[in-house]
Amino acid sequence: MRMSTAVALDIDGVLVRGKRALDEGRRALQMLSGANRLRRRIPFVLLTNGGGVSEADKASSISRLLGVEIRPEQVVLAHSPMRALASTYSQKHVLVVGGQQSRCADIAQAYGFGNVSTPDDVVAWSPAAWPFMPPPTAARSRDYASDPFHAVMVFHDSFDFGRDLQVATDVLRSAGATLGREFVNRQTVPLYMSNADLVFSNDYPRPRFGQGAYHVCLRAMWDALTGGAPLEYTLFGKPNKVQYQYAEHLLDRLALAADPNTDLARLHARRRIFAVGDNPAADIAGANAAGWTSVLVRTGIFDGVNDATHPAHHVADHVEEAVSWIIESAAAYDSES
Repeated sequence: MRMSTAVALDIDGVLVRGKRALDEGRRALQMLSGANRLRRRIPFVLLTNGGGVSEADKASSISRLLGVEIRPEQVVLAHSPMRALASTYSQKHVLVVGGQQSRCADIAQAYGFGNVSTPDDVVAWSPAAWPFMPPPTAARSRDYASDPFHAVMVFHDSFDFGRDLQVATDVLRSAGATLGREFVNRQTVPLYMSNADLVFSNDYPRPRFGQGAYHVCLRAMWDALTGGAPLEYTLFGKPNKVQYQYAEHLLDRLALAADPNTDLARLHARRRIFAVGDNPAADIAGANAAGWTSVLVRTGIFDGVNDATHPAHHVADHVEEAVSWIIESAAAYDSES
């Protein structure tokens, strides 16, 4: 009998805390990989609001950390669905914000964005654009006064809030979307942002600011500078629908890889997807809106009974307990079908 269950697992606060693997996370992945009483593999993806690395690099690091093989096609990062934008911006000049050095720019280029710049590049062109840091030495060389941008894309957490707020705002409100020109009180190019999580969990005892904190600051600066002109943007990352559609697409691909004769329409009619996460506002809200079964764990941001605003279908102390409950639910569901 084919399993009609699939699982999407968050990473930070569920499988790992910072750079430390959780033992429950390791055992949970082993259970999904077949070490369970059903002796069957349950298809799963890792659905995280993290990013700043490629899907292949993330799969490799999690595999090493947890001792269970994860393939790149099982990983959904906050910016993974942004690769669909490459068909529109394949040769158009875009500003990519976030991450360390040029890593996010490299990821964007691997996605198919062929004309990418970063805030580092802008400061290398004109150190006065952000005079509070030494000018970068390794950066792309071009004249931003005559080379217009067509979009701003926030791929990952900012490693320099001040610089990235300044440069992104400059691009968004520069006349003709070229730098060093006059500002206008209206948005001149589209803005795309991933991961609106205000906080995230690592090995510090309390949650830390996430990429969503940068979003808040960018919107506040925009309002202060333009007098409240609307800032329009497209969001990726959980809890936005596009992440769950992308995850379902990967689960379809995994099903076809296991059996090329899979009838996807029939699979969709029966498949139940369980989502395990630690953040009610992202993991649980998104899973509930997608029609998935949500499971909230107490090893990350959340540590209560259940969330009042975004209640989960089930609450567990940790991911091993969550996966055990999922397997029992799957066995009962399949026996009734």
